[in-house]
This record gives sequence, C-alpha cells and structure tokens, in this order.
Amino acid sequence: MDLRMNRRELLMSIGMFFSSTGVLAGRDSGKSHPKIPIRAITKGPKYHWRGYYDKFLWDNSNRYVLANQVDFEGRSPRASDSIQVGMIDLKDQDRWIPLGSTSAWNWQQGCMLQWVPQQNKVVWNDRIRDQYVTRILDWNTKKIVTIDDPIYCLSPDGKYAFTTDFRRLQDVRPGYGYAGIPDPFAKERAPEKSGIWKLDLQNGQKSLIFSLAQAAQIPFNRKSEAAFQLNSKHWFNHLLCNPDGTRLFFLHRWNTPGRKRAFDTRAFTIAFDGAKPYVLDPHGSTSHFVWRDSNHIFAWAWHPSHGERFYLYQDQSSRVDVIGKNVMIQNGHNTYVPGTRSTWVLNDTYPDRDGYQTPYLFHIPSNRKVEIGQFRSPAEYRGEWRCDTHPCASRDGRFVVFDSPHAGGRQVYLADIAAIIEG
Repeated sequence: MDLRMNRRELLMSIGMFFSSTGVLAGRDSGKSHPKIPIRAITKGPKYHWRGYYDKFLWDNSNRYVLANQVDFEGRSPRASDSIQVGMIDLKDQDRWIPLGSTSAWNWQQGCMLQWVPQQNKVVWNDRIRDQYVTRILDWNTKKIVTIDDPIYCLSPDGKYAFTTDFRRLQDVRPGYGYAGIPDPFAKERAPEKSGIWKLDLQNGQKSLIFSLAQAAQIPFNRKSEAAFQLNSKHWFNHLLCNPDGTRLFFLHRWNTPGRKRAFDTRAFTIAFDGAKPYVLDPHGSTSHFVWRDSNHIFAWAWHPSHGERFYLYQDQSSRVDVIGKNVMIQNGHNTYVPGTRSTWVLNDTYPDRDGYQTPYLFHIPSNRKVEIGQFRSPAEYRGEWRCDTHPCASRDGRFVVFDSPHAGGRQVYLADIAAIIEG
C-alpha cells in the first residue's frame, strides 16, 4: 500500500462491497456512517444516474427509483446520442426495468425524468427531429403519450407542467440544455417570444406566461447593473412549483460582457398565470433551493446579514432567516426529508480539495449534522460532466438515493437513514 496516501484514503479497503454496518470499501471509494447501510442499486458495464434532486424519483410505494442509463462518460452529449430511461425495482434484487429512450438530455439533470404527482405515470423529455417533446408513460397500461413540448417541473396535481427554452439553455449554459436544436433567438438579448410556458398535460395546450423581455424590464435594485439592460444576455433556469399549486419559483440569470462572473441571478416567484412577479432575492447569487411550504423557500444565496449561507425566504416579503449558520456553510443540493415536519434537511457538498463529496443530513432544531458518507469523485469528473451526488429521499423519508463515480463510473446508491431519522 502506498504510504503517501492520506488518512482518509487508508480507511478505504481494497475490493467493492457493502456491509450491514454501513461501511463502504473499494477503489478510491469512501466511508459511510456506521448506522447508515449503503449499497449500489445499479451496476456496470453501463453507467447510471438519476433525474434532478428536486423531482419525484420514487414512486408512491417507494419500490421503484427512476434513473438514466448510458454507455459512455467524459464528454458532452451530441445530438446523435441516445440514452435509456428506466427504473430500479428495489424489491426484486435491484432489477433494471427499461421504460424508453431519449435524445434530449444532459449530465446534470438528465431528461427531467420524474413521476407525475397523483398519478402512476412517468414523464421525461425527448427530441423528434427539430422539436423537443414530452413522453408520458402510463405504468399501468404501458402506453406512451407524446406532448409537443418539453417539461421542466410539474404542478402538485399533475395536470400542468412549466417549462423554459432548452435551446437557449444549451446556448448560454451547456450542461443544462439539450444538444440538437439551435436557439432561434440566440442573437437577441431578452426576446419577447422566449421565457416560461405553462403546459396543459391533458390537451397539450401551452401559453407563454412570462417572457425574458418582461423580466429584463423589471427594475434592478443595484446601481452596478445600470449597463445590464443594454449588454447582457438573459435566460431562465431552475423552475419549481410550490406545494399548493399557486406560485412558481425560478431563477432569472444573465451574463454581462467584461464581467468576471459567469452570470448573475435574481430569484423570482410568480403566480401560475404569470401575474404578480416578485423578486425574492435581488442580490445576485441564489443557487439551489426547495419550497418548505407554499409560502417559504429554502435556498443557498448571498445576503447582507450573513454572506453566503442557506436562508429561509418568506415569499412576497422581505423576511429572511439564516439556516445552519455555522454548519451548512457550503452550497449543496438541499431538500427536506419527507415525514419529518421539515426538521431534517438532506443536502450534499461539492468535492473538497481531495475530491470527496459528502451527502449529509442536518437536524434544524438541534443544529446537528450527520454525514451519510464521503465518496471520492475522480479528477476527470469536472465541469459539464461532473457527477454531483444529488441526494433524494424516498417518499416515506426512510431511504436516500444518490449518484457517485467513486467505484469506477457513475452509479446509483441507496442509503438507509431510518436509524438516524427515527433515532
């Protein structure tokens, strides 16, 4: 054994196994919490990862977990690249069940694969020649319906979807759009015909509820952005409906020529019909977020009170409270663990200087952090094709699934957190 390895690497045994004690060992792998058993639920030779962390990836019974399957890594998707979408049957030896395929995908968010709320249906984005579409699979009948537009997020009743322009996302921030169709408004700073659409999943009808032009016309509260309206290129990203189906949260982003930052951000909420847009965070750095309830958003951002931290924002008001001020001090993919009355947070970190990512739990009342484990992300997993862990809890809050490349390629892992949540 190389004696120059650091202490954490020495804790990683040779071979690949998962034990009932929760200790994971393997090539450049890591170590998990002793009370959190972990196992891989996908395996090679192909690679697997899931949809985004804020989607319904578990079915109502907590038996099936949605995921994507691909046979290559380490480069950007091409228009000709197709991946398989499917799910893992946790009660049948983690059997892989193919559901379909798609040529509209990226490494960060897959193809927006998710379960439709209130229905036993699976939805994902696809491409038919020069058009992005939505596939809706009825798991009971196995029939697939196609809608002539892609989706980003779904309303809580499963009747509507909201979407933005994936063509523009591919142009301004590769890794979040899809290869294959150029942005027809690429030369426009803030086009009137591009923005956020509301899509009826029953009949396919859609309406543009808020355009990039409208966003650019809403005044900015910082004098430093005076030149912004003349020079910057705008886009929308990261849409999410609130639990009672009344308002939508999204990020309005722009890049300005000559500035060191890749982009700036304003966090918005808006009514489902496009009315009452509200700038929730004007300070330029909102990142990952989740709705706690229908009136509060839990997000990583910068605020004058404590700098970069996680904050709880009250919608349509100026109230902001810091969360985990001295514990959750790094950006991550945050959600609440179901069934815990929003007292337990599920989150993760980006790779540290040694390359280790840490999915973890945080208990708000006691200010306690519990690491699920530390898992190494090799140096080649960077930039557009990085493999964030994107932890996502089951609907009963007893399990967590996450992605990791620590064992020689990205795969999906299952962690049993019941002893921590219920302890």
